[in-house]
Amino acid sequence: MIRANGKKEVIAYLHSHWDREWYREYEVFRLRLLRVFDNVLELLQEDKIPSFYFDGQVAALLDYLKLRPEKEGLIREFIKEKKLFIGPFYCLVDEFLTDGICFRKNLEIGMKIAKEFGCTDFIGYLADTFGHSVNVPNILKEYEIDKAVVWRGVGDLPSEFKFDGVNTVNLVRGYFMDIFSSTKSIEEKAEFLKSNLDKIAKKSGNTLLLPIGADHLDVPCDIQEQICAVNKLLPDYEIKLGSLFDYFDKVKFRTKYNSELRDNTKTFILPGSYSARIKLKQLNTKCSYLLDLANKVQFNFGNNYSQTIDYAYKLLLQNQAHDSICGCSTDEVHQENIVRYNKILQIANTIIEEIRLTQDKNISVSFDNYNKYKLIEVERDEIEPNTQVISSRQGFSSNLLYDTSKIPVTEDYKTLYTLLKEFHHTKEKNDLKVTTTELSNSKIKIEVKDGKINLYDKNKCYKNFIEFVRYKDLGDTYNYGPDRNDEGEIAQIKSASVIMDGNLRAAIRIDTSFFPVIVYLNKQSKLLNFKIKWSNLMTNKLWQVRFNLPKKVSEVQSEDMNELIKRKFDSNYNIRENLPTEKGQEAMTNTAPMQRFAWTNGFGVITKGLNEYEVYKNSFSITILRSIGIISNPDNPARTTPAGPPIRVPEAQQLGENIAEFSVGFFNVKDWAGYVEEVYPQTIIF
Repeated sequence: MIRANGKKEVIAYLHSHWDREWYREYEVFRLRLLRVFDNVLELLQEDKIPSFYFDGQVAALLDYLKLRPEKEGLIREFIKEKKLFIGPFYCLVDEFLTDGICFRKNLEIGMKIAKEFGCTDFIGYLADTFGHSVNVPNILKEYEIDKAVVWRGVGDLPSEFKFDGVNTVNLVRGYFMDIFSSTKSIEEKAEFLKSNLDKIAKKSGNTLLLPIGADHLDVPCDIQEQICAVNKLLPDYEIKLGSLFDYFDKVKFRTKYNSELRDNTKTFILPGSYSARIKLKQLNTKCSYLLDLANKVQFNFGNNYSQTIDYAYKLLLQNQAHDSICGCSTDEVHQENIVRYNKILQIANTIIEEIRLTQDKNISVSFDNYNKYKLIEVERDEIEPNTQVISSRQGFSSNLLYDTSKIPVTEDYKTLYTLLKEFHHTKEKNDLKVTTTELSNSKIKIEVKDGKINLYDKNKCYKNFIEFVRYKDLGDTYNYGPDRNDEGEIAQIKSASVIMDGNLRAAIRIDTSFFPVIVYLNKQSKLLNFKIKWSNLMTNKLWQVRFNLPKKVSEVQSEDMNELIKRKFDSNYNIRENLPTEKGQEAMTNTAPMQRFAWTNGFGVITKGLNEYEVYKNSFSITILRSIGIISNPDNPARTTPAGPPIRVPEAQQLGENIAEFSVGFFNVKDWAGYVEEVYPQTIIF
């Protein structure tokens, strides 16, 4: 609105963006949180500030109360008086590396806690996630949240727009406004604010929104006095402290937008984070779907583990905070992430095994054509009907480990065999064929010939279909930094050999100049399965598996929040020819995030924690490793401004053992969920 003095109204809200861990570790930041939030509470008590927005999450508040439990009553009072706003999320997670199950669980847990504290007003506050999923608005609406705040990836949209029906605010200049905490003079602060408000005004109506705060930043005790002094020097604007809700109540949302927000022309979206520290992504994917399976199983058998499941989900969501799952924190932070992931696996596996061994019936999820093979572990190597021995190990049997009336002793430590078992056995004959150069069944075939890897689908040959490539990486954990003149290296195919020849599964090993590649195929399956295990001795490299398709790749469908989305690409675009030259720019890329599945031109890929694909001409590539040793490289050729501190992180190079697993096939995209289920079974065996 235009005030009587002719100035535009500026509603400013106080906040602190709270990364639980990032360039410092969780416990270090938590001690800082005590100092910051102690001061906020004191300012609220003394009516020096009208309200405080606690970053759209409850995790930071819970972290605070663990060390300041005596403050709970005061906090509840401020929430009731609408002076303190918390939730709706448990933690601010990345939107593209989080599946829909976890994203919903994040809201479910966060809103439950926020409501228990008395909070009733919620905004989908996503101010610093690295772009925004097209599926987020619908999930927010499921939880009756009709407001959102975004920043990165928004592009040229106005300050207010409808994001697939959700009233959404675009923070035109970002959430990072720390000018009032600086030592600059009031005159300098007024000049800085005028410059930024002028830019916000171009995207706004007569009412503007100004965030005041930054990462882990305290609120200045004299903020009201500073605003009063600055207002006297601003000819066109009058700033008044309020809340985000005040702004939503005053503005109109007319522009409609119904696609994802990944435009990096105005803000960095930091896409290299989808391939930084791939080991984290692999653990995250494994934990996400194993925990979901454990939850389904325990729900069907009495819900006796519901509190344990919630505890495990909180651990998982803590790891899915964007600076954690994106792999752009210190080595110590990510060491703690791995500890949490291992705890989640322990919990999920134990719940599944305890229920499996105490129930005499199968969970009510049926086997279908995609999902008729299961791995089971037994104490004997007798070949049962419709089974095949896959591997063996030494250990205690599950029957003994989960029997509370027994304690395993030395004599119980035996050889255990993993069997592949075929369920709903039909009269289909064994169609597997394997030689030193070929692996096939009646649906698909891989051939090693003349130093190339060829694939066949219904007798159609795709020559030189799979290549393994690597490039120099001059970047950091946020952005891949290509060398302008680097043409990359292609692995030489040296030899192939048979390593398994069975009725249900056959496998070959392809030796390359980079690493050995194991390829296995099940009877009657359309999916070829790849496992690469190698010791990485190289730093600052991008490694990919490249699929060479007959036609140019212009559209890719991939999994996002457990739904399929479409993205279009300029297949001729080359990042090396388009590196930025001006300050504040980030190179556009032909890479994009995926969850488990991607499909193009009739060809599908299902991965286990490989979350980045790239398009170029006729090729479709999946990143299998990106080794880099710095959080934010000031000399990154793909980004002309730092995205964080230049802290060395040698563990992000991922030296030593690495594993990459993926499955490929030719099929109709409408059947994608079934093929994903073949790789991620949703059934346990009793």
